[in-house]
Amino acid sequence: MQTLESLLSRLIGEGLLTQATLSNLRQKDPESFSKVSLKPVMLKNELKYQFTYHFAKKTTNENLSPSETEHKLTQLLQTVFRQALLHSQEADHQVLISKKGSVTILNQKPTKAAVELAHNRKKKYLLEEGKPVPFLIELGVMNKEGKVLAKKYDKFKQINRFLEMIDDVVPYLQKDRTLNIIDFGCGKSYLTFALYHYLKEEQGFALNVIGLDLKHDVITHCNALAAALQYENLKFLHGDINEYNELDQVDMVVTLHACDTATDAALEKAVRWGADVILSVPCCQHELNTQIDNKTLGTMLQHGLIKERFAALATDSVRAQLLDLVGYKTQLLEFIDLEHTPKNILIRAVKQEGKADVQKIAESYLEFKRFLQINPYLEVVLQDKLEPIFAGLHE
Repeated sequence: MQTLESLLSRLIGEGLLTQATLSNLRQKDPESFSKVSLKPVMLKNELKYQFTYHFAKKTTNENLSPSETEHKLTQLLQTVFRQALLHSQEADHQVLISKKGSVTILNQKPTKAAVELAHNRKKKYLLEEGKPVPFLIELGVMNKEGKVLAKKYDKFKQINRFLEMIDDVVPYLQKDRTLNIIDFGCGKSYLTFALYHYLKEEQGFALNVIGLDLKHDVITHCNALAAALQYENLKFLHGDINEYNELDQVDMVVTLHACDTATDAALEKAVRWGADVILSVPCCQHELNTQIDNKTLGTMLQHGLIKERFAALATDSVRAQLLDLVGYKTQLLEFIDLEHTPKNILIRAVKQEGKADVQKIAESYLEFKRFLQINPYLEVVLQDKLEPIFAGLHE
């Protein structure tokens, strides 16, 4: 005859338990928990069972080893609860305990499939762990077997987050011709290589990708790596954003951590090229910090640190609205988690087919500009495109 003790011993000892819920208190206590649920979790490569205690206004958790779990469940069912539903891979087991302590166990077909253990589930990355990717191997992010190196795991996550954003804009890119893509301020070019690999190797686009940076040694290294990977249509050039004029038309402009108004210079280039997609992670937004002047915000702006952060957010908000005014649909997105870098806002703009409510956007922008008493650089360099819009507000 199956006993409660033998059932718990088998389910936990053989790792068959997938979920459990304990309910129907023997004695009601408003100060105590009314229900307990548990599930298996993997913590530091060790199997644990996570108990969740449900109180009236809160829940608490504790993680126990298999032997501790077996003891705890037995104790709870002997002294606290009269009912349990134990889900396993082979069956559902309903445990009913009478007032006199007799135990009835009803077995039914399983309703819960085998679970991936929480805290140990692999995130579904566009570039998968365990699958060797040539450029990641060459850049030292993973080894030849596809294992991501521990010290490079944050970089691996950053690359995949970036590719998620690239994947989102794929529908806005033309597939019937070669695309021109420029990465201004490419630096060590982890993300440039990722972009090239994903769009060419994974999505099948014909590409001409250029990385531009001011550091000669970086450019030399990246060109050597592109050659080693046989990325024939990826090249790196030494140059300044403001002075680059080799292409008449560009489909996508990427600018990651271009400092202060260098971001604006890249955005201006993108707008004048009529780029279908713009991806920008701004850096060191100093320009408006020296301009903002508003007595109402004095409580905030008297503190240098707060003013710096406010100015950075205001700068990126202004950039987004100005891009909307010149024909883009713009979003400000979180690029990577705050603990990895404070430069975590990405401006993503895609060229609009239909017309936005330009008048409403323009009025909102000008009101914001007057409120802060600012004159943004991006507005100045795009003045020829913006003036007709602002003039239309007075007609």
